[in-house]
Amino acid sequence: MASYPFSLSALFSYTAMTIKPIIRYIAIFTALFAGFLSGSAQDIKNEFNPITTGVTSLSIAPDARGASMGDLGAATEPDANSQFWNPSKYAFAYSAGAVSLSYTPWLRKLVNDIFLANLSGYYKIGSGDNQAISASLRYFSLGEVNTSGPTGDAGQSLNPYEMSVDVGYSRKLSEKFSMGVVFRYIYSDLGFSDSYAGDQTTGASAFSADISGYYTTYPIIGRNECQFAWGWDISNIGTKVSYDNGNYPAFLPTNLRLGASFTFPLADYHNLSINLDANKLLVPARPRESDYDTNTTEGQQEYLDALENWENTSGIAGIFKSFTDAPGGFKEEMREITWSLGAEYSYNNQFFLRAGYFYENEFKGNRQYFGLGAGFSLNVVRLDASYMLATAQTSPLDQTLRFTLTFDMDGLKDLMGKRR
Repeated sequence: MASYPFSLSALFSYTAMTIKPIIRYIAIFTALFAGFLSGSAQDIKNEFNPITTGVTSLSIAPDARGASMGDLGAATEPDANSQFWNPSKYAFAYSAGAVSLSYTPWLRKLVNDIFLANLSGYYKIGSGDNQAISASLRYFSLGEVNTSGPTGDAGQSLNPYEMSVDVGYSRKLSEKFSMGVVFRYIYSDLGFSDSYAGDQTTGASAFSADISGYYTTYPIIGRNECQFAWGWDISNIGTKVSYDNGNYPAFLPTNLRLGASFTFPLADYHNLSINLDANKLLVPARPRESDYDTNTTEGQQEYLDALENWENTSGIAGIFKSFTDAPGGFKEEMREITWSLGAEYSYNNQFFLRAGYFYENEFKGNRQYFGLGAGFSLNVVRLDASYMLATAQTSPLDQTLRFTLTFDMDGLKDLMGKRR
């Protein structure tokens, strides 16, 4: 590989000139896009109806790279954390394997002991460099919770948590396309036993599976070889969870993620990728009482019947029902889609700058925030960090930090070989 003159001051100067207009374009695009979606809903009243699920921690982005681009990763370059975004990407990973550890202090504006820890990795198997096995472990702690007795005296000190462990397999089906599957066990320990009332609750368990696909190609545009990729992932297809011996089951956050990525060279060793993800929870919305005439006996009964039908819907049936359950029709179905737009600049695949934006409709949760981040990679280790900046200062997600440390097996082998 030809040498390239490196100057740290020149690199930061070049990077600043490159990234500033990108961030500005992202901000302008997302502001116009958000205004279009929310502006059409100003005349609609009483339509706040976010999708409710159990084990919501499964939807939290675990790694700093994806979070810094607005929570996306369906079609970005494979890395050790692809298990969450699109596990089929592992089949196209360049390294023989990698392991990643991520840490996220959650809701840090409200409390200081809630966090998400994630360990994930993969290993290429076979002689054709076309398949990989992967695994991940997530642990979400809700910190310490103190309860009180009926007379106000001290009760129990609890440490509720949610966790999941999964294994996956991915394989190239052609030179440009791969698919992957993941099997997951989920445990949610949010309930507690009330000795005063005699209640005995236990943690909730569930099983789920993911299926995904990834396509990548390298078109020639002008004199430059670029990369275009698209991917999809349907995650958490499985059973319901319940904290009351099956009496009140909750849907898992089954999710459909679609994404596209385009990478092009700015100059020697300088690359820029533009990425877009769209997500939709494949969970039926809870019936709204406001959609029924509860002033009449018939209307009240219709609402109760709809609520009972929603509670009795299975997780698999809920996937299909989620496309047709919205009382507002296609317009409301579109509101259930969240959008992520992000960019990543890399220098020699060693230094990275990232920015992105996440948009959720105001009637479905109103999460809207910018993501910023940077990363630095050596032969063996890579460190990434991200920072979330919510558009509303009162948002509990504002100022969320993430840190990810990744170890590359190829780099480790090279280092051990040199020492020998």
